[in-house]
Amino acid sequence: MVEGKPADYRQWSRDIDSDEIDLIELFRGLWQQKALILIFTLVALISAAAFVFLSHPEYEAKAGVLPPQLSDIAGYNLGRSEVKLSQFSVSDVYAVFKADLLSESLKRSFFRDVYVPSLAEDKRSGAQDKLWMEFNDEVLTVKASDVKNRPGFYEVIILNESSELAAKWANQYVVMAAERTERGMQENVLTEIAARVKVLEGKIDALRTTAKKRREDRIVRLREALVVAEAVGMDAPQVVAGKISSDGDLAQFIDGNLMYMRGAKAIRAELSVLEKRENDDPFIDELRGLENQLSFLSLLRIDPENTSVVTLDGSAEVPETPVKPKKVLVLALGIIMGGMLGVFVALIRSMVKKRKVQAG
Repeated sequence: MVEGKPADYRQWSRDIDSDEIDLIELFRGLWQQKALILIFTLVALISAAAFVFLSHPEYEAKAGVLPPQLSDIAGYNLGRSEVKLSQFSVSDVYAVFKADLLSESLKRSFFRDVYVPSLAEDKRSGAQDKLWMEFNDEVLTVKASDVKNRPGFYEVIILNESSELAAKWANQYVVMAAERTERGMQENVLTEIAARVKVLEGKIDALRTTAKKRREDRIVRLREALVVAEAVGMDAPQVVAGKISSDGDLAQFIDGNLMYMRGAKAIRAELSVLEKRENDDPFIDELRGLENQLSFLSLLRIDPENTSVVTLDGSAEVPETPVKPKKVLVLALGIIMGGMLGVFVALIRSMVKKRKVQAG
């Protein structure tokens, strides 16, 4: 024993020396098998290169959309304030478009009418649910790409082996969403107009019914007044408007209990006119205003050429550089994975060789 050195310290020192020797031996063993490691690395690199150059490149096309301008939706608001209907705002219209753009039904329509017919016969006849998952997960993506800085900006992203088809589909999907929204907006506007027309027609019918009943009530009162006037022998008016003391007395004279004082002759004349009247419209004060609104509504039309539910921020251009496969990344991963596999096999061989030596 070395004086001044505890036994446990010396043991610890020997363990460190042993570990250092083992580490050196480890690197020496790997260096001796560098050819094996290099072979594994080259095989992995060649496999990665084969994958890169034999796989079909895929291209990504993007179409961006923004809310419409106020002038774009003016056609939907045409005449609404005149007939007391609420105005559509840009956010109202764009909310409908976003709902259509992100809707499952539109994706299904695009999948059924556009994507599936483009596939080869053998793939098209495969399981539809598998095709749908592939389409929904990889081919088509709709997302808000910059919520913080551009909250209304959405992108339609198409991934396809054909760059021309990717750009075409991205633009086509935006058009399909816009057309669906425009149809919905037109139907909504026309439905509101139709509902307003029914309300106005109901008011007009009610006014005409009320006017007819008032005329019939007037005839009944005139007939009773005529009976009284004839009974008292009052043929000519007994009171003139200028000699009536108050407005209340005048009202009674014209249309109340004193109506008989107008005289039988005047009462018969008015009664004859009322009984022969076939149309009360000229005597309904509100009627012409309602008919004017009704006529105005019947002339309202939405011109699709002058309306838009979205602003196309940038139509999809045909991409020139594929996004898949990522050649540099795949080759780098091939080298790394090949090297790691080679080192692992070399370590295993070294351990097996060492045990054989110890056993022998």
